[in-house]
Amino acid sequence: MTTTLAGGRAARRQTMRRIRPRRSPAVPLLLAVWAGAAGVLWLWWRNTPAISDDTGKILGAGRITGLLAGYLMALVVLQMARVPALERHVGSDRVARWHAMTGRYTLCLVLAHVFLIMWGYAAQAGRGLGDIVAQTVDSVNQLPDMGKAAIGTGLLVVVGLLSVGPVRRRIPYDTWYHVHLLTYAAVFLTFWHQLTTGNDFAVEPVARTVWYALYGSVTALLLWYRVLTPLRLNLRHRMRVEAVIEETPGIVSVLIGGRRLHRMGAEAGQFFRWRFLAPGMRFSSHPYSLSAAPRPDMLRITVKAIGDHSARLRELAPGTRVWAEGPYGALTAQRRSRGKVLLVAGGVGITPMRALFETLPGASGDITLLYRANSTQDLALWDELAGIADERGARLMYAVNSPDGERPDISAETLARKIPDVERHDVFLCGPPGFAQSVYEALRGAGVPARRIHHESFEM
Repeated sequence: MTTTLAGGRAARRQTMRRIRPRRSPAVPLLLAVWAGAAGVLWLWWRNTPAISDDTGKILGAGRITGLLAGYLMALVVLQMARVPALERHVGSDRVARWHAMTGRYTLCLVLAHVFLIMWGYAAQAGRGLGDIVAQTVDSVNQLPDMGKAAIGTGLLVVVGLLSVGPVRRRIPYDTWYHVHLLTYAAVFLTFWHQLTTGNDFAVEPVARTVWYALYGSVTALLLWYRVLTPLRLNLRHRMRVEAVIEETPGIVSVLIGGRRLHRMGAEAGQFFRWRFLAPGMRFSSHPYSLSAAPRPDMLRITVKAIGDHSARLRELAPGTRVWAEGPYGALTAQRRSRGKVLLVAGGVGITPMRALFETLPGASGDITLLYRANSTQDLALWDELAGIADERGARLMYAVNSPDGERPDISAETLARKIPDVERHDVFLCGPPGFAQSVYEALRGAGVPARRIHHESFEM
């Protein structure tokens, strides 16, 4: 059984405008980050006297690693704040990668800072390298706010260890997600010792003020976008489950009703983080893309059962309250720069592609959708896609395994043969990481410029 939720021409009118893609602010933001790091280095250099002995060198290295770690901690929280300017224009997947990379650098700098500072303190006290543990215990007991810093450092280590790829893949998503929230507590606990024991802030009142402003601004953004904005959104729109419909075995669509949903600002290709207030699901929040153009009274997600949370969606009862955060994601019509568009979907990656297939403006023959699945039975929403293709004069292709299990060839040569002018297309791509990488390489081999291949990964 399938369900149709279409916006048709009304949905396309919302995106019908001159093709003028937004430029990603990623480069200016990275430059700003490096400028901030340069400012931290300048602060350290300004307050570092001439060093003539090994102890001074060790303490100097400990100070600079600590300052940089403190700066990156603020960025880690900023990247968790889900600021719309980052989520919608840079892309949620890129922000998530930045967050993971910044977190790794932060943890390494924190550990280096602790080791170097304790080594330097031990040297000042006439102790050797083997006395670092004893020196650390003495410092935690004697120096202000060091006990908080020790607890915060321990939390950072726990979060870091659980975020290592092999470990993360072996624990439930909800467990990792809630442990990851301990990052906030870790940053709060480690913040205070930076000001009470940091020589740079003791001798530079301006630097102290700037540090307060940095952390205060990041905290304000976090509270606004992670707490107040979702609260306002859900109180205003009061979303509930309207129906749950099985599309194919293992794939269900959830219809979500509410008030004035068109005022949420969602676009085809975006996703929300959904929390269903049903027994056993209240404390789970997962990202699912819209699988149809948003309507004033209805949103739809289509989900494949690949985990505990997604498998339980089929059990949702009509009337179940829904708590959502978003919309997020930059895989929208704003990325488009050419008249012709190729949409490539792998598996459940069809959900944002189906919404774009319906809403992207274009003349007959301008829009092509390539849908990869293991079998024809796995082609979710196929009837809807065929109906949209017929109405719009769009091209719909599928690639499924042969009866003996052989995978279809999606290579540069195949793409160039099936779509002779593929190099003149914009390409929107969504699917599992391995599939997305192979298709990306095939597209590049077929002559599609990297700047016109638009992809977001929703594994967060």
